[in-house]
Amino acid sequence: MRYVTIAIHPPNGSIHPVGASIAETPGVEREALLYVDALFDGNGLLFYRLHGDISPLGGRLDAQEEVIDYEVLDVTGDTSYIYVYVESGQPAGLLMYLAQKYALVVETPIEFGPDGAVVITVAGTQENLQEAFHEFPADIAVHVESAGEYTPGHGQLLTSLTDRQREVLETAFKLGYYDVPRDATHECIAAELDVATSTIDEHLRKAESRLFGSLLG
Repeated sequence: MRYVTIAIHPPNGSIHPVGASIAETPGVEREALLYVDALFDGNGLLFYRLHGDISPLGGRLDAQEEVIDYEVLDVTGDTSYIYVYVESGQPAGLLMYLAQKYALVVETPIEFGPDGAVVITVAGTQENLQEAFHEFPADIAVHVESAGEYTPGHGQLLTSLTDRQREVLETAFKLGYYDVPRDATHECIAAELDVATSTIDEHLRKAESRLFGSLLG
């Protein structure tokens, strides 16, 4: 059994119109899509972890024609969770159809890159993975982040990260960010990689969330 982690760049910036609406809400960041499913009638379920002030989000979702129902859960500080019951939307509908047609395992959480990419890990037989990717629409840009033998559980933790997340995490470790006492700051890591401190904040938070989610979830 094989796996591949891909970064998808949908033409409208999201795999579902509701995701695009959330992403366009000022001050709200989609940290991860923790659960996604397609129902027998074509509708779907989305369960997001969000970061930021979600107070403007309700009005947007109330006005979104694809939203059947939604509920905000477990608001703690700047972190919130939102359940959304949605009508079918593209390209999410096609992607879920391909996963079902070719018996692929879609791992969660699904994450979002700083450039708006949707980062997904799927697993299945080599033949089925190839067949599924041959049916991807031409207007969806796909970049392969990593691929290899699929080993469920902790052995695949680092391969579940994007290349950039892994680079930031490895640099943080090398500089002593995880030492006790701590020998490096986000500013040190940013200087080493020649990027903005906010970029380090985002990548470390997402990498740590994915690793701890796999270990403890």
